[in-house]
Amino acid sequence: MNKKNNEKVHNVNILSEDLLPTAWEIMARLPMEQAVEDFVWAARLRIIDILERRSPRMLAVIGPCSIHDPGEALEYAGKLMALREKVDDCIEVVMRVYLEKPRTTIGWKGFINDPRRDDSFQIGEGLCRSRDFLLKLARMGLPAGTEALDPVPPQYIGDLIAWTAIGARTTESQTHREMASGLSTSVGFKNSTDGNIATAINALLTTAHPHHFLGVTRDGRSAVFHTAGNQYGHVILRGGPVSNYDAESVAACEQMLAAAGLPLNIMIDCSHDNSGRVPVRQVDVLRDIMEQKQNGNRSIFGFMLESYLHEGRQDPGPAGTELRPGVSITDPCLDWERTESAVLEAAEVLRKQGH
Repeated sequence: MNKKNNEKVHNVNILSEDLLPTAWEIMARLPMEQAVEDFVWAARLRIIDILERRSPRMLAVIGPCSIHDPGEALEYAGKLMALREKVDDCIEVVMRVYLEKPRTTIGWKGFINDPRRDDSFQIGEGLCRSRDFLLKLARMGLPAGTEALDPVPPQYIGDLIAWTAIGARTTESQTHREMASGLSTSVGFKNSTDGNIATAINALLTTAHPHHFLGVTRDGRSAVFHTAGNQYGHVILRGGPVSNYDAESVAACEQMLAAAGLPLNIMIDCSHDNSGRVPVRQVDVLRDIMEQKQNGNRSIFGFMLESYLHEGRQDPGPAGTELRPGVSITDPCLDWERTESAVLEAAEVLRKQGH
């Protein structure tokens, strides 16, 4: 084939290509020691025990909407670790560590994609720094949960993740359903942004089956992946045009899961449309969840809180812009003091129930 002619039709809109280090190369720079491997494996098993009701505890995924400053996030992690130790008898606390961000139109795509927040897209740096951060969390004894957005990063960081979410914008994506079928963690599918729960339930049915799809191996080669299917999928209710955390919405979700022959495993996201994106309302949502538990609900096994050092959000701004410390640059978050108080209150409710 004439190369000049081929260039007329191949990669017409591609400006350039930057080679990344392979996953093996980055893992060699930032290796996982045996103690960390054992910790991540044990955290995954504890979550599975909750899903299968071998453990009466609840799962709580708590943390910022996104990681943008690893130093600040480690400060937050220290506080969350201390809280985890206080409630460990009844709540399995996992830190929300979202390193990629889906965008409705355009915007900052997350720490992996643009770690410098200057549109330089130093993705190799983002992968290295993300892996380094996750290693530090695991060495602290704090499990990490993240959103799987791009199919490639799990090869670089997936061995350090204890729990995974598929977001509302990608729950319907066949690529993400197939990817989830091969993930090594339990995986939660959020209802779609329009509030459709059936989308998430269809995703669970798809993900539980084996799949065969194209991917990239840890040594950077294209390959066909053959999966066993993921048996530990669950629904995450995050609201839509209206909230869906209330007892009536939960009962409707239970009926849909039962009709599909799926386990009645429901997690509730206290943020997003369930709180109207008003951070402090997350506390009220969590209280409602605990009231449902007091009234005998068995399907709600976990909850999510968007939380950071200080309340609210700020715009990332152009490169070099000074940010307010400890404030989210994506969705608004609950401040630490209210987070701690809400989780301790929830733990007391669970203890009174004998958890």
